[in-house]
Amino acid sequence: MAVNVISTTKAPGAVGPYSQAIKAGDFLFASGQIAINPEKGKIVSGGVVEQAEQCMKNVGAILEEAGLSYDDVVKTTVYLTDINFFGAVNEVYGKYFQKNLPARSCVEISRLPKDVFVEVEVIAYCGK
Repeated sequence: MAVNVISTTKAPGAVGPYSQAIKAGDFLFASGQIAINPEKGKIVSGGVVEQAEQCMKNVGAILEEAGLSYDDVVKTTVYLTDINFFGAVNEVYGKYFQKNLPARSCVEISRLPKDVFVEVEVIAYCGK
């Protein structure tokens, strides 16, 4: 099975010893994306809605680098620091997934890197 590292400057670089995404066989496994603006290297200002938008833009940049789109995503995991953010994040999320709705988990956790409110990771299908 072929394994390839996917990397783009249109999404934030890894803040540790990991890749933005790995293409393994027919699947792309993307690392969780937080609300870092890749051009500025800083967390976007605003609240959970703005952070969710940036997370989804970062996911999109990684998918694009791999030659994929949101329609190719088969599974997502959304991490929230407060489950009360669910509705707001869901509205943002729904703008990006319209055609093929992926399976999803959404969980509340105590803390995320850089004290952001939301993180999104995806698995996409690359096969034909």
